[in-house]
Order: sequence, then structure tokens, then C-alpha cells
Amino acid sequence: MRKALRDNGLSIGFGLLFLAALVGQAFAGQADFNDRQLAEAGRQVTLVQYVTSSDFAVDVAENWQSEYLQFFLYVFATVWLVQRGSPESKLVGKTGTESDEEQKLGEYTTEDSPAWARAGGWRTAVFSRSLGAVMGALFVLSWLAQSIAGRSAYNAERLAQLQDPLSWLGYVGSADFWNRTLQNWQSEFLAIGSIVVVSIYLRQRGSPESKPVGDPHDTTQDSG
Repeated sequence: MRKALRDNGLSIGFGLLFLAALVGQAFAGQADFNDRQLAEAGRQVTLVQYVTSSDFAVDVAENWQSEYLQFFLYVFATVWLVQRGSPESKLVGKTGTESDEEQKLGEYTTEDSPAWARAGGWRTAVFSRSLGAVMGALFVLSWLAQSIAGRSAYNAERLAQLQDPLSWLGYVGSADFWNRTLQNWQSEFLAIGSIVVVSIYLRQRGSPESKPVGDPHDTTQDSG
């Protein structure tokens, strides 16, 4: 058990942080929702009612979709774009999908290589792009969930104001949807750009996201 916890500490740690934050969001969101309902002489809701509502779903989904967009774009961008001096970047001369030797494919696989890396044909082609594909699929699914839940929550407000509800396409083209979406996207793009540039000049001893403390600033793709 101790070895399993040690070997999987990063995923377990962030999994627990995720659950704690999600539970905290549920309680805080319910309190905020009930405060607004009280101010508008509306009906109070229980925690179960709140976490199964479109208001909670849209708040969760809009954050998930921006995170998966971040990783989807970063996975693909780092194939072709580089940043000299950043440990987040490949070496400047290695843009592109690289050779089979560099990627340990075909005759360059080892006995420990994943089965689909050794299989060749369509299986290797799919496996070679599986990370980006899964991140892209998760982004699309969470974006779709946000649009559906957001439409439901938005239409509930419109009906309370005796306005006609919007169709799904109408909501996806609305200012409310894109305001929610773009305020999350811009923060993700800023975060990515910041870590890429700041990690050129600053260090965190022992972190794979940082270069070794003594490396020159222009050293690229070297983690400590």
C-alpha cells in the first residue's frame, strides 16, 4: 500500500484536491444560490437539489472545458512551436512529429514499448495521436455539457422574467454563453504563456517543470 501511494502520489494528491474543491464548490454554490433566491423571494434549495441543478452543472462544465482546451492546444502546439530556454518546450531544432528513431517506433521499439507502438499500421498511427485525441474529445464533451446546462439555467432566468426561452443554437450564439466561455479561455492561455516564459528565468529545485537550478537561461528541454 505504501509503495502504491508513493508511486501514484501525484495523481492521488490531485484527485483528492479535486474532490475537496468540488465539494467546497457545491456548498459555497448552494449558499450563494440561496442568497440570491432569498433576495428575489425565490425558493430555497437543498444541497442535493443544487448539485443536480443546471446552475451547478454549468459552473463545473465551463471550468472543465477550458482546462481540457488548454491541454488539447498545448499538446498540439508543442509539436510545432518552441520556446528557446523553456523546459516546457522541445529543442529548437526538433519541431514536427520527429523520426521513428526519436519516437522509438518500428525497428526502434524495445520489449518494454507499448503493444500498439510496436504493432505498426493504423494502431500505431492512432496510438501516436491518442493523447491529443482524448484531450480534444474531453474538451468537446465538456463544452457540449456546458452549453446544454447553460441553456437550461439561462432559460430558467428568462422564464422567470416572462421572456421566451432560447433554442440550443440560440444560446450557443448568445453573449451569456461566450462571456462565460471566453473569460475561462483567456485565463488558461495566460497561464500557459506565463509558465513557458517565466520558467526560462526562474527555477524550482527538484521540479520536472523547472530546469536544474544551475542551468543557463537559454537551456531548452531540460528538467530538474
